Amino acid sequence: MRILIAHDMEGISGVVDWQHTEPGNPEYERFRRVMTAEVNAAAAGALEGGATEVVVTDGHGGGRNVLIEGLLPQVRLNSGSLSPLSMVSGADVGIDAALFVGYHARSGTAEAILAHTWSCSRVLGVWLNHAPAGEIHLNSAVCGQFGVPVLLLAGDAAACAEASALIPGIATVPVKRARGFRSAECLSPAVTQPRLRAAAAAAVRQCLAGRAPQPVAVTRPVHLMVELGNPAMADAAALMPGIERLDGRRLAGEFPDMLSAYRAFRAAVALAGTA
Repeated sequence: MRILIAHDMEGISGVVDWQHTEPGNPEYERFRRVMTAEVNAAAAGALEGGATEVVVTDGHGGGRNVLIEGLLPQVRLNSGSLSPLSMVSGADVGIDAALFVGYHARSGTAEAILAHTWSCSRVLGVWLNHAPAGEIHLNSAVCGQFGVPVLLLAGDAAACAEASALIPGIATVPVKRARGFRSAECLSPAVTQPRLRAAAAAAVRQCLAGRAPQPVAVTRPVHLMVELGNPAMADAAALMPGIERLDGRRLAGEFPDMLSAYRAFRAAVALAGTA
């Protein structure tokens, strides 16, 4: 059984500020070590639960954050950017199930640490088939297109609630509870890592027993709407074929499947970054 561990950084235990997640800041090196340990805990649990192979995809920023020298020797690492499936790179090559580690809630969520969707400055909101969507929905839906269920999510309490509402039966491991956008009550890594290991083992065992959550399915064609940070960003993103300008900041398009919508979204955000 091949397991994909897709990780981000804002949902890691103790992370409460952008300085914790951005290379070049003194605290970044500290928290990338904590992140590597949380990924290892999930990997160890997956292997205990019966996984025969674990692939980790570094989904934060440029994908160069997890410390490969700190990973378990049984683990393979997808690192770097750009990759075809970005935060869930590898989901299309024989993966049986996915675990999400270090995830955060979507843009605009109340009482959620560093809540955003893809880019805090460029993206104000995303909608799939007219329903609000964040990175949890986007990435689990891409996994779903390849028949890959998401078994577990670890992150702040708001992210866990968002995942539970989207994916009935998903296991969650809350590592902190927000008291504001950059303030949280955090559990010690000495507590979160054993919990994550145990939850990952249990989730993989349940999957092997035929009791996994259903893969996330998005009705086709997929209607995508994106609200960008300002009209100049929308000017740039509107140059992409297949996108309609709705107003000063919003663009929309209809795509044949989730993978096409995902690529269009990423392209629109990239173009917005040129403005």
